[in-house]
Amino acid sequence: MEIQITTKKSDGVERQLEVSVPAESVRSAEDQAARRYATQVRLPGFRKGKAPPAMVRKKFAEAIRQEALEALVQEAYKEVLEREKITPAAQPHVHGLRFDDGQPLTFELHVEVRPEVALPRLQGFRVQRPAPQVTADQVREQLEHLREQRATWSPASDKPLPGDLVTVRLATGEGDALAELKEYRLVLGEGQAIPGIEEVIMEAAPGETVERPVRWPDDFPDEAERGKTKTVRVEMVEVKRKALPELDDAFAREVGDFDSLEAFTGTVRGDLERHAEREADAAVRQRLIDEILGANPFEVPPSWVSQLVNAYMEAYQIPEEERERFGAEFRPTAERQVRRDLVIDTIAEREGLAASESDIDDRVAEVAQKRGADPGQVYASLQKAGRLREIERSITEDKVFEWLMHRNTVEPQ
Repeated sequence: MEIQITTKKSDGVERQLEVSVPAESVRSAEDQAARRYATQVRLPGFRKGKAPPAMVRKKFAEAIRQEALEALVQEAYKEVLEREKITPAAQPHVHGLRFDDGQPLTFELHVEVRPEVALPRLQGFRVQRPAPQVTADQVREQLEHLREQRATWSPASDKPLPGDLVTVRLATGEGDALAELKEYRLVLGEGQAIPGIEEVIMEAAPGETVERPVRWPDDFPDEAERGKTKTVRVEMVEVKRKALPELDDAFAREVGDFDSLEAFTGTVRGDLERHAEREADAAVRQRLIDEILGANPFEVPPSWVSQLVNAYMEAYQIPEEERERFGAEFRPTAERQVRRDLVIDTIAEREGLAASESDIDDRVAEVAQKRGADPGQVYASLQKAGRLREIERSITEDKVFEWLMHRNTVEPQ
């Protein structure tokens, strides 16, 4: 098909092309569509496929034109990609379509192309590796966290204190018009209620009712409620107080197979140290990628960034009213992630570093050994959960960064 292509915009990864399909090609496409209809439709007084073409064309004119239009645009699109040597990054958009009788078909095609990631410089960088440190305070904090997980809650008969778990029946209103009492469970001091309401709650022992005015804070999420003073009524149903287990040898035996608190503390420290090592490694990778991106600029398709933003919105179940704000704030992070992935994919392809089936099998065998499970069962489980792709990606990244480490300098921070 002899179409005319005029480039209106060629900026980075965006292409805007004006396409014109000759009137002769349009007539030919309409004739072909009409012949197909003639063999498929049934008109009164005629056997299927035997109705006169002129009658078929008159009765199904709009459907025939629509079929011809779709075929022409699709064929023209393929021709544009071949002639302009375009590799699209996303579904193209058609704008300004004109399809008048006896005239050429014209439209504008907006398409994002896959970026050319050359990466001419990948070595000679110097990055610093943070010194992984685990302090005594971090160990104590982790031990306290484990105590919190095994805390017990016991009923209390006095007024609640910060940290207590309370069950209350609560109502608010303006003037004498109070809403219906509703039951709530919350831990005081964790920001689950505004400070003024928590103050009212802490005035009531189990079985008591307290009512007094509370001013809503000036930074309350609902702007319409900010600064308002409302009557708050609280009926205390129950107060529970947390009791933490003693941090001793008995606690260590309860948590795991440890002979003493000292042995358990040593294991906690070891876990924290391994986590700190992984964090330091991740920091090196991030800094190395930052150096590479700074030395090798390239554009990325906006649609890829939008897809990643939308994926995170779905994963984190961002409410509809929050999506615009989340998208604006998260977009720079998403764009950096797209660039990072393109760098890794480019190096992996260029240097033959992509994970092989053998690599994946070896990694699954490692996982199975740690779990004390059969590798075949672990593989099937990971495959069912859709996590094999995640393992493949992890292996590829490890190989790419190992390749980069040999060509750049990592210094202690």
